[in-house]
Amino acid sequence: MTEDERFKVYINSLDRENPLWLEELETDARREGIPIIRRETQSLLRVLLAMRRPEKILEIGTAIGFSALFMSQYAPPDCHITTIEKYEKRIPAARENFRKAGRDDRITLLEGDACRILPELMESYDFIFMDGAKGQYIHFLPEVLRLLGENGILVSDNVLQDGELIQSRFAVTRRDRTIHERMREYLYELKHNEALETVILTLGDGTAVSVRKQV
Repeated sequence: MTEDERFKVYINSLDRENPLWLEELETDARREGIPIIRRETQSLLRVLLAMRRPEKILEIGTAIGFSALFMSQYAPPDCHITTIEKYEKRIPAARENFRKAGRDDRITLLEGDACRILPELMESYDFIFMDGAKGQYIHFLPEVLRLLGENGILVSDNVLQDGELIQSRFAVTRRDRTIHERMREYLYELKHNEALETVILTLGDGTAVSVRKQV
């Protein structure tokens, strides 16, 4: 185990446990190989949600609903979450998990491609969590910026691609080069967009946190 790995294990050991039903959902997801937010990302989200106390959250990439349920646990009780998922096989599991947790009145699941759904949304969101198809982040961004309210927080997960992002594009397998190029473009845009203030963190698989500046 490397020193960085030992640090991560130690820091994660300090975390408070999630409620039992959330812990069980996380265990089931990991057992079945379903990607969900890592422990370090969970800690970050807890802090950001406590700071911002959002009334409306938008999530891109529901999977089985773990992250939406996690945010519903740590956001204010009157916060409503809208989450988008296009992978048909995971949608029934997400809906069932929302129902079993008694959160289906606080979480709205929209089925379909975010590229189609985002332009149809007219509300402003205090907090947006981007955890969908990594190669599409740059395409989602214009609509995400339209929907992100003043002082709103945008969290983009898995932006460092297990370290591949710092490699030359020629060191990346041919099938991954498009995602590699698009993610680099996305991070450049986050850091240079005048409407945002962004920090890129190496925790988890890389997380970018952006704040919409006041006009």
